[in-house]
Amino acid sequence: MLTCYYEAMLDKSPDDLADLYTIDAVHEFPFSSPGFPPTFEGREAVRAGYRAAWGASPVQVEEVRRVAAYETADPEVIVAEHVVVGTLPPKATTFTVPGLLILHVRNGLITRVRDYMDGLGVASARK
Repeated sequence: MLTCYYEAMLDKSPDDLADLYTIDAVHEFPFSSPGFPPTFEGREAVRAGYRAAWGASPVQVEEVRRVAAYETADPEVIVAEHVVVGTLPPKATTFTVPGLLILHVRNGLITRVRDYMDGLGVASARK
């Protein structure tokens, strides 16, 4: 699951990402991030939201470094730490953004995500 999720990020593919979700999944952003709503409700909202965000963003994700994955008492919950390394044209400014995902997965599809990322890390790279 994480491999496919990270590959969708690397490819900036909203379709590949959304296809990992159930129809009624919820994707939450507990930390506010410029340009992102606090929640996407449903697979198609995930698809449309990421299509708009990734389509409008000049950021190129170069690597998603897996920091750690944690076991939980609930077999349907995955907790994963990562660091996104990217570049921002036109100066090819490199940045790193730490993140934490809490994914709820049932029958091989994501039902809920709590996505903690440092959205201001990307914003500060633009300066």
